[in-house]
Amino acid sequence: MLRRVTVFTGSAVGNDPLYATAVTSFGHALAEAGIGAVYGGGHVGLMGAVADALLSRGGEVRGVMPQALVDREIAHKSLTHLEVVSDMHQRKQRMAELGDGFVALPGGAGTLEELFEAWTWQQLGIHAKPVALLDVDGFWQPLVRMIASMTEKGFIAPAFSDALIVEENPRTLLRAMAEWTPPPPKWER
Repeated sequence: MLRRVTVFTGSAVGNDPLYATAVTSFGHALAEAGIGAVYGGGHVGLMGAVADALLSRGGEVRGVMPQALVDREIAHKSLTHLEVVSDMHQRKQRMAELGDGFVALPGGAGTLEELFEAWTWQQLGIHAKPVALLDVDGFWQPLVRMIASMTEKGFIAPAFSDALIVEENPRTLLRAMAEWTPPPPKWER
């Protein structure tokens, strides 16, 4: 059951307004489904847009942010709850603990880093939670092709590449996450 999803997305908005529109739609879909969000806690970029969208529809939004970033005044002031932690490692750990699944929206290096950690942890059996990509206007297709190549070359087991949810529609993505079944962990296969 999805009560809350951990969202990874950009602290920038990107060059196309389509991205902000899409993450706003995702925030609205979360609220309509009664699902809250956990994210990095910022008011900037797409992360701020998805938080604002969910909050505007009465949804729960929990932010987790290191004190150093709070000191730089990028923390969102209107969240349901903002948890201040000591560093980025603690932030990612808390975000993983608080969510029932992970969704990557468009973003940059930080989004990729968080996505790969969550997906790797799933493969190792550290958690048994779905990991998903909201594929806005084909944003994730280069990565999907890379994962297919890594699978074809024997570096990722097909069960793990198949376990990564990739959807264009927020509601379809949330439904796929709710119906997802974890693959056996890598070393128990």
